[in-house]
Amino acid sequence: MKLSIVIVNYNVKHFLGQCLNSLKRAIEHLDTEVFVVDNASSDGSCNMVQEMFPWVKLIASEINLGFSKGNNLAIEEATGQYVLLLNPDTVVAEDTFDKCIAFMDAHETAGALGVRMIDGKGNFLPESKRGLPTPSVAFYKTFGFSKIFPKSKTFNRYHVGFLPEHETNEVEILSGAFMFMRKEALDKTGLLDETFFMYGEDIDLSYRIIKAGYKNYYFADTTIIHYKGESTRKGSLNYVKVFYNAMIIFARKHFSGNQSGLFSLFINLAIFFRGLLTVMANLFSSSYLFIIDALLSFGGIYLITRYWEDMIKYTDNYYPGQFMFIVVPTYILIWILSTFLNGGYDKPFRISNIFRGIFFGTLAIAAVYAFLPNEWRFSRAIIILGAIWTAAEMLITRTSYHLIKYQSLSIESTDDKKALLVGKEEECLRAEKLLLLAGAESEVVSFVSNQNDLAQLASVYGINEIIFCSRDLTFRQIISNIGLCGNKIDYKILNPGSEAFIGSNSKNTAGDLYSVNHNLNLARAANQRKKRLFDVISSLIFIVLLPVNLFVVRNFGKFVSNWVTVALGKKTWVGYAQSGTGHLPFVKPGVINTATGFNSLHLNEDTLSKVDLLYARHYSVSHDLKLMWRNYRKLGV
Repeated sequence: MKLSIVIVNYNVKHFLGQCLNSLKRAIEHLDTEVFVVDNASSDGSCNMVQEMFPWVKLIASEINLGFSKGNNLAIEEATGQYVLLLNPDTVVAEDTFDKCIAFMDAHETAGALGVRMIDGKGNFLPESKRGLPTPSVAFYKTFGFSKIFPKSKTFNRYHVGFLPEHETNEVEILSGAFMFMRKEALDKTGLLDETFFMYGEDIDLSYRIIKAGYKNYYFADTTIIHYKGESTRKGSLNYVKVFYNAMIIFARKHFSGNQSGLFSLFINLAIFFRGLLTVMANLFSSSYLFIIDALLSFGGIYLITRYWEDMIKYTDNYYPGQFMFIVVPTYILIWILSTFLNGGYDKPFRISNIFRGIFFGTLAIAAVYAFLPNEWRFSRAIIILGAIWTAAEMLITRTSYHLIKYQSLSIESTDDKKALLVGKEEECLRAEKLLLLAGAESEVVSFVSNQNDLAQLASVYGINEIIFCSRDLTFRQIISNIGLCGNKIDYKILNPGSEAFIGSNSKNTAGDLYSVNHNLNLARAANQRKKRLFDVISSLIFIVLLPVNLFVVRNFGKFVSNWVTVALGKKTWVGYAQSGTGHLPFVKPGVINTATGFNSLHLNEDTLSKVDLLYARHYSVSHDLKLMWRNYRKLGV
């Protein structure tokens, strides 16, 4: 056996299917075995592998073993001269393995190699080649020096930025997304260290291969797509903690005495520093527009009140402090909340949503105003003028956003998808039909079977999305064209017999797809808001019904606990029946689920998946209400 390929999968069925499609072509003429170790996926991955890829050796675990242990299970059974660890969210070219094997055969001291990786937009992934994370290297990376000096041998040894992207070179550390190893080297170094559940295991294994007397290479003569990239979950506090703790494990294992202590100090500083930055970045990215609207609205109303005092009332301090610092902020909060609930913060922005939000917010303020005591009724005119100004500043901020991002003054103009389908006519027609069924907002401009000058054609027609039909193209052609057409275009691939268009618009996203099964009500932002609003209103009603619930629900103490977690937004009243539903719109864990009321012990994985899919596809608030009413007693379970 020449080559053993090991893939560890967890809930990425569509990406795994595409990866195996590309592998099938790349190993046609090679003596190869392929292992898929499934870490208890709940998205139907195992059934898909068994039905569509019967030549794959499937190892289905009932629990999530982690990356290291999952790989080790297959490596122990591998019989190839070479062993490849491969991520499921990758696409390889038809000649990738030929080139890797030829290089390894010609370099007997090579213990392992990694290849040039790009993300779904064609951007080079710097984790394709890395240096050993010594204390100084870790320090420069953690505190941003590597980004400031990307080509420096001193400051960017982590991603060895001083080594050319398109040249093969000896490096220290390879990425576990594509780690092509000599089995003889693995036998000497041992398997992956299972102390690392996720992250760090590839650094540890790369270093042990070097310590065993072999060399690691960054091999630039072939390119693969790696959709997620190293940056996928860097916006998560959990990522910061798990990744940097893996670095501490590595330091304690390989560095001695003072080096280990210094490294641990840097890493603990990094956890605090990165964690703080992550919290601040997440808060800003999710709320910056709310903050801008609140500040501009307040500033405008402040100037209006000053004008009203000087030019209309002719009285200094006509509006007391409690008006400006209690009443006005309350008005602004109501306007912003109403605009949010009416879709005024959804992208693409809609003028009608902003006006509707301000209108209903003003009605709410007017209704409350009528019941206030006289000493709190300051001015109806300020309410009207404040509403007009708040609507105006919202239009100004959205117009500025669009002017910067889209070079357009129309806030409702966006980068609407103009799609180019690449393949033969039959498959392109199928692709066009699937796009329509999937509800994708893509205007198909043309079909192209000849790939010559594809980049120029995209430029002439203003194309911002290219969909490749892999039935009619080689994966090498697809990867090459992504590189040639540049990162201003979104790319997706339609595989033979599939109804999913797979791609990723950034290395910082986990990937995305269009699918007939993904034309879902629950995917719409408005319905996500309605679901959360339903949870909040239900929780408020349950306060009134607490005496009744004491006798109705099965476990009143647990019901109160559930009520608190739903009110705080940590849970929802109705969730999915399966926990691993990454292919469906995100929903927080449910107090009850879509299968509550059925004898779920007798429902298999596929049935539960279909129940969740139907819930997401046909979601409505009334559906949640019906499920809660039928299972009211179980709200305390």
